[in-house]
Amino acid sequence: MTVLKQIQLMAQYNQWINQRIYQVAKQLPDEKLAEDKKAFFCSILGTLNHIMVADIVWLKRFSKHPSHHVSLNYIRQLEQPENLNQVLYVDFDILTQKRLEFDAVIIEWCQEITDNDLSFMLPYNNMKGEPSVKEFGSLLFHFFNHQTHHRGQVTTLLSQENIDIGVTDLLMLIPNESN
Repeated sequence: MTVLKQIQLMAQYNQWINQRIYQVAKQLPDEKLAEDKKAFFCSILGTLNHIMVADIVWLKRFSKHPSHHVSLNYIRQLEQPENLNQVLYVDFDILTQKRLEFDAVIIEWCQEITDNDLSFMLPYNNMKGEPSVKEFGSLLFHFFNHQTHHRGQVTTLLSQENIDIGVTDLLMLIPNESN
């Protein structure tokens, strides 16, 4: 599988697992979703908002790639989050709708990316304003890994509420290859 195909697979996995997490999380009442569980972003709602915030931050950086991926026009219009623990949506239904929209954008965007795009050295500033220049392809893997890391926290918080999300492995989406 090429690197580009792996990135597209990660986009599909991102959409698949987000749909599962949001579907099971909606079983909880709003107060349970917002309850401070002493997690890094306090609650299930806080952690899901953090993933959304980080997605906006990274996608806005990625939107400055010279290939000017058209599918990121939606992201270009969004306001830059002020900090990584910003709660964008307190209403879980709205957060869910925005997540669905974002995941569709990510899928479409990953179809636009070319092999030539991956080696571009992307300049950006972190949230503290410190400059960096890193390979676009490597940053894409960070983008997806970050989501996976925090979704793991969410599944732990859901487990503490006796909600089992089931299998979460990327393996479920890797195609079987016949010999």
